[in-house]
Amino acid sequence: MAKPTWSPVKARLTGLSSKEMLSLIGELYQLSKQNKSFLHARFGDPSDAIEDTRQVIADCLYPDVLKNKPVQIARARGAVSDFCKAISDPAAHVDIMVYFVEQGNAFTLDHGDMDERFYGALILMYRRAAGLICDWPADAQRPFRERLAAIVSSSTGLGWGYHDELAAIFRNAFTKQD
Repeated sequence: MAKPTWSPVKARLTGLSSKEMLSLIGELYQLSKQNKSFLHARFGDPSDAIEDTRQVIADCLYPDVLKNKPVQIARARGAVSDFCKAISDPAAHVDIMVYFVEQGNAFTLDHGDMDERFYGALILMYRRAAGLICDWPADAQRPFRERLAAIVSSSTGLGWGYHDELAAIFRNAFTKQD
């Protein structure tokens, strides 16, 4: 059996009336929580989507250890990915990415050393955020650059080369501008 592709679906969709398309989207909306979240993020108030995504990230990267809640890196990364697919604002993308790193960084500062996989996820997200803003005008990047610098400063002494890697990313992204 051939793997399904977008082309035949797209061909059928182009033949639908507005009413049929709206009905189909309504069915997809009812089908899953993920579809509902996507459509609300895409067509609703972006600030709601930002707050919802921040809450998922906080729950995943700074869980309540007194209630034995686990760190959930994959779920937090998925929330960032879903947010970036639904919202087209690059500044909102960077805000969510930096928040991801801030939450993970705060957790390890408050609760002790984590494993290499945890730090690797934070480093990758930090690199993505820095890479997105390094070519922006100075006034647009300033608030994010300050948050990224604060993460580097606070991470001194943390394990697995985490601080050194963050400092190198920051230096490489922004020294050409100074």
